[in-house]
Amino acid sequence: MKFNDELLEEINVLLLFDMANLNEGIKVHKTAGAETIEAVTRLHNKKLISQTDGGYLTDLGVDAAEHAQNLYTILTTD
Repeated sequence: MKFNDELLEEINVLLLFDMANLNEGIKVHKTAGAETIEAVTRLHNKKLISQTDGGYLTDLGVDAAEHAQNLYTILTTD
């Protein structure tokens, strides 16, 4: 099993959220890359974020973002 490009882009979007301040969301502008815009839309459709252009993490999104950020930390720590 491998992560495809779409899933990797979704993970990258989840890594943008500041887990220390869940009241801070993200805004993806129309000038962002098409891959990022599509990833944000998919995350919204999966009910992980509140808006089609970003917004805030849902409860499920918080869980997913925590896992993504923990995995990133584990893989980038020497």
